Amino acid sequence: MDGNQEDIRLMEKIKQGSQSSFELFYEKYIRFTFHIALQIVGDRTEAEDICHDVFLEVLQKSSQYKPEKGSVKAWLAVKTKSRSLDRLRKKKPLLIHKLESLDTEEEHPLDLLFIHEMERHLIIDALNHIPEKQREAIYRSYFQGETHQEIAKEMNKPLGSVKSFIRYGLKNLRKQKPLVKWVEPERGWKQQ
Repeated sequence: MDGNQEDIRLMEKIKQGSQSSFELFYEKYIRFTFHIALQIVGDRTEAEDICHDVFLEVLQKSSQYKPEKGSVKAWLAVKTKSRSLDRLRKKKPLLIHKLESLDTEEEHPLDLLFIHEMERHLIIDALNHIPEKQREAIYRSYFQGETHQEIAKEMNKPLGSVKSFIRYGLKNLRKQKPLVKWVEPERGWKQQ
């Protein structure tokens, strides 16, 4: 019996109320889910809470799993990622906060840590909807790790202009509806 068939059998037994099957399932997947949650939220206590929520949902709503849509492991991974991102979304707007905290430093190295916490394509798409000079300054600063002075030299602009490009670019990023929805879901879509 392959691993997914065994998992499907466990899920069926969990659905029927088998505590021992749930315990086996838990032991098999707790490290897997914890690793996913910890990678996303970066905090052990938060990751433990997320795992608790995920396994409680497995116990209470095991009928949500549909074998025709993929493996149990993949279903669990998606559920864990979703709960982890939900947890991040409830906090202060993550992208804007991290970009702004980097922007307050006079000189800063490339910080790719925040990229791993959110969908890269969402950021790139939002950047494509702001003015070109703002996009270039933000990209050079946060993605290429250039200092404000280096950016000013490369763009052939005064240092103050580069700082303005970055500041106004961040403000324009806040207005991007898909990005706003990602970082501020409790507010929903803003009406303009």
